[in-house]
Amino acid sequence: MISKVCYRLPYHDHFVQLTQQQSVPQTFLSLTDLNGKSGFVMAPFCATEAEPILLLHPDKVENIPVGQDNTVEDWCIETPSAEEGLHEQRSYHADFEAFHQQLADHHFAKIVLARQEECPCSAKVDPERLFLKACNVYPRMFVVLISTPQTGTWLMATPEILLAGDGMQWNTMALAGTMNLQGEQLMFDNPPVQNRMDRPIDDMVWSEKNRLEQRYVASYIRQCLEGFSSKIVEGDVYSVRAGNLVHLRSDFSFTLNDIQQIGTLLEKLHPTPAVCGLPKDETRQFILKNEHEPRHYYSGLTGWLNPDGETFLYVTLRCMQLKAERCRFFAGGGLLLDSEEQQEWEETEAKMETMKQLFNTSPSLNS
Repeated sequence: MISKVCYRLPYHDHFVQLTQQQSVPQTFLSLTDLNGKSGFVMAPFCATEAEPILLLHPDKVENIPVGQDNTVEDWCIETPSAEEGLHEQRSYHADFEAFHQQLADHHFAKIVLARQEECPCSAKVDPERLFLKACNVYPRMFVVLISTPQTGTWLMATPEILLAGDGMQWNTMALAGTMNLQGEQLMFDNPPVQNRMDRPIDDMVWSEKNRLEQRYVASYIRQCLEGFSSKIVEGDVYSVRAGNLVHLRSDFSFTLNDIQQIGTLLEKLHPTPAVCGLPKDETRQFILKNEHEPRHYYSGLTGWLNPDGETFLYVTLRCMQLKAERCRFFAGGGLLLDSEEQQEWEETEAKMETMKQLFNTSPSLNS
């Protein structure tokens, strides 16, 4: 099977198509194995023999205009039946209780709870056309379609940079906190503006819970970078739009003491508290043992790695796995001690809508 990647960087009017057909992607079990290497990376939340870190070395690279696709497709996803929906909510309730108890017992400061939902499609989906639609719908995001023998086919549209650079200067971000835009708020950063200085006034009103989430992530990233750089600049916190959601973000720029240790830095950063929790190792182990469904490649990382040139690696958010006439959607949310289950459930629903909006939605046949 040929391995293929299509990716579109934020605000770009073209996408890059990578094809590897002479061999299968390299696989690794640790991000430190990426030290000194280059290629296209796809890593899971936690690497295993069954779901390893992949490094693609394309035989062919093409730059292709995105264009405007006005074709009306008949792809529909069926909403879950009432019985399926109730089962999913019960499973989420059990997970929420278990996760939140760890916060109440002061074992963790924060932990991220994820869930997934599988929906049948009314017609076989063309992944490449769905990718192009995502490029048009989500100009602010990094949009990726990847298909390999090891991973199957995944589509994502993610706003969160884990690591980017040009071989000299590097940057990352602390992205956390979520609000669903409604009413007049939908005019925020609409139409999209790439330069932050040209955006409208940020008048979003954020809860203390959201601000605390963002501070946890920023503090964690700063501590990670201190072991790899002596020149770190952290910017102010501001609001950024991703689809119909808005998040809190602060940016970090830095130089690296040794660019051949990028894999070690990635191992230190990933998974950040934005997708895992604090303390990192303990919350990751709890998630792996107690979350209702495995995350697979959701909340991993994806993108191009080149220590001597351009690197852009993003956290794998807002994603779905495409199967034969079925789609599996993923979403998660950060839990703090004062988190409320219904609000957290609604946040995952809003995040799943980012991918679901690429389809028409039809009522369940069993509802």
